Amino acid sequence: MSTAPDIDTSDFYSFEHLLSEDDRTYLHSVRDWMTADVAPIVNSHWEAATFPFEVIPGFAELGLGGVPYKGYGCRGSSFLLDGMIAMELARTDSSIATFNGVHGGLAMGSIYLCGSDEQRERFLPEMARYEKIGAFGLTEPDVGSGVSGGLTTTAERRGDTWILNGQKKWIGNATFSDLTIIWAKDVADGQVKGFVVENSSPGFTAEKQSHKIALRIVQNALITLENVEVPEEDRLQNANSFKDTAEVLRVTRAGVAWMAIGCARGAYENALRYACEREQFGRPIGSFQLVQDLLVRMLGNITSSLALCARLSALQDEGHAEDRHSSLAKAFCTVRMRETVGWARELMGGNGILLEHNVGRFVADAEAIYSYEGTREVNTLIVGRSLTGRGAFV
Repeated sequence: MSTAPDIDTSDFYSFEHLLSEDDRTYLHSVRDWMTADVAPIVNSHWEAATFPFEVIPGFAELGLGGVPYKGYGCRGSSFLLDGMIAMELARTDSSIATFNGVHGGLAMGSIYLCGSDEQRERFLPEMARYEKIGAFGLTEPDVGSGVSGGLTTTAERRGDTWILNGQKKWIGNATFSDLTIIWAKDVADGQVKGFVVENSSPGFTAEKQSHKIALRIVQNALITLENVEVPEEDRLQNANSFKDTAEVLRVTRAGVAWMAIGCARGAYENALRYACEREQFGRPIGSFQLVQDLLVRMLGNITSSLALCARLSALQDEGHAEDRHSSLAKAFCTVRMRETVGWARELMGGNGILLEHNVGRFVADAEAIYSYEGTREVNTLIVGRSLTGRGAFV
């Protein structure tokens, strides 16, 4: 007779116990909600490439927007808790984790880190309550890794109004968000500046990108800006160059590393459950040596990635985290994730490509996590520059 696996062993070294008891309880409430309310619906939405808007009230009730930010209706908890929440969301579905990473991390983070006190007071409480959903517009159709100096979207000041023109691509949430943080190059000084743009603004259009093979629940958009007028009061007052944009990315890139662990854990846990239930040659395949080898390889990847990210979060909470730290975590954890989901699929054989077993979804979604928020190559070059003192980007 097969034995049900202890899924909690995916936190093999009990990293959750680095959290306070209250934070652990909160994390478990997120896990319970994802298991009960989100897990049953994700496969149908993934297959249809639709977003489950019915989950948004749950995000609001749990207070998952801007967890590490202090004040403005945000929880004001540690980066460690924020990272573990990102992992927990991705453990069930990477698209749902990405939705919140864009809204609560990139969009709210841009306002929190680069906005004035007045802007934080004006925008963040509604966003923390999920009454207004945010998106983040940086990547362009022809500009990805080279955004630091190659943005083609322009901003021209005319009195107290800015005129924005250009396009943004792969912008998650933007088909239904209320506002989008648009990063554009000031034609006067050539510096990158940030703007809070209402999606209802004349000249702002967001076209859904279709035919994706990964993160199909995420509603990515191609944004076109044609003479979009933005008042000076909606320009992020503390975003004066790409250095300020990079500050936002440094924080959220760490969150993506946590998501990669969640994606890997979700695939591993489904594979472990399958190994204990699936029988061949008269016994569960979990009793075969090669299957156990795959499970231990997966667990090793997850555990080493957890150790790296737990320390990164500690550095963030201490105020000592730098670009190189987030970049190493993102590069390392996404490579380990890619290996892990592949091994989970391998363990399940042909059944691994069926949505009903979930692992195929994790395999596909891992490809997007592997690339966004900085490719492995770019993050490697950021770390390499810190080691050698020499930039090798071009």
